[in-house]
Amino acid sequence: MSLSAAEDRRIRALRPPKPRVDPEVAHGSLVEDERRPDGRVERALTVFLAGAECPFTCTFCDLWRYTIEGSTPAGALTRQLRRVLDQHRGAAIQRIKLYNASNFFDPRAVPLADLEAIASLCASFGGVTVESHVNTVGARTLDFARRIAGRLEVAVGLETIHPIAASKLNKKLDLARFADAARFLHDNGIDLRVFVLLGAPHVPVEESVEWTVRAVEHAAEQGAAVVSIIPVRAGNGEVDRLQALGDFTPPTLAQLEEALESCVGIAGTVVTADLWDAERLPGCDTCRAARVARLQLMNVGGRREPRVACASCGAA
Repeated sequence: MSLSAAEDRRIRALRPPKPRVDPEVAHGSLVEDERRPDGRVERALTVFLAGAECPFTCTFCDLWRYTIEGSTPAGALTRQLRRVLDQHRGAAIQRIKLYNASNFFDPRAVPLADLEAIASLCASFGGVTVESHVNTVGARTLDFARRIAGRLEVAVGLETIHPIAASKLNKKLDLARFADAARFLHDNGIDLRVFVLLGAPHVPVEESVEWTVRAVEHAAEQGAAVVSIIPVRAGNGEVDRLQALGDFTPPTLAQLEEALESCVGIAGTVVTADLWDAERLPGCDTCRAARVARLQLMNVGGRREPRVACASCGAA
């Protein structure tokens, strides 16, 4: 067994029990406003699809909870997507994001036979976003881009550029490969969306915000249209182990604010804070709602908003 395979098995062995996921039912959907680099604000529909698990075993990942055992059955994704679109029929939506907690261009996760039907279901949207590890970006990406009526955007995880942390995430990614994928997408008229971690394991807590901002800047330099800052969550087994060893400290709501504020003004790239599970981030419960609302305003507006003052935590 290779060292990589052994590490995969070790990480997976620490996971809590996996919930049962029905391959015929999408996890849900979300409609929200999204800013684009040209200043437009789009109405975007995110569909959380249920399918096969990602073959990569990143130390920080908890998305495997939302995947099925084995390959995605042929036709399942189209049936999920059709039902979700029926629920939003008539809504003024410009972009659709198909997030399957895996890699859209992995045929185990998205059967090749389903691509034409999925493309047809997305025909009314000007923008289509899918997610992928950079290692699965290639010929299938171009094939899907040609099938859809709108413009394709591929969301990939850069996570961190901290040299030690990046080498320990078990992501099987280096900056050269990321740059190659970014160039490939740009050269073929495909937009790039990037995920960056806040609180990546093995990054010293006092340097956490700094390295997050540096990763965002790197993604922007590589042509990212959108960068989303995602706070790392404990609970997947491996992150909890690293926390017990002192190699991971849960990021705080205040750090997320600081990171997003520091990225305001990066030219040509929209930077947002991912607010999923924001209620779990360590922070003051008295001012939490106001701080999350501030982050939402900054996400859409791209401007610094007045800071929240709070007598309970002393913030000003």
